[in-house]
Amino acid sequence: MAEIVVKVPKEIEKVMKKHPAIDWSGVAEKAIKERITKLQLFDTIASESRLTEKDALKLGRKINRALWDKHYKKLV
Repeated sequence: MAEIVVKVPKEIEKVMKKHPAIDWSGVAEKAIKERITKLQLFDTIASESRLTEKDALKLGRKINRALWDKHYKKLV
């Protein structure tokens, strides 16, 4: 198995050191495996899509605008 070094901010390191019984390598490995599973699922879905990047951006802008309108009306 390859060894990968992960840098964490000092604040996180302090908390981790307070809990030495936790297998932090295992926690990191599980998180990485979960992310890979999600990426593989995304790749599978995206590989069959005919949606272009331009189409996706256009759709995203429409959704953002609709959400803005919905929430703005509640404020006014």
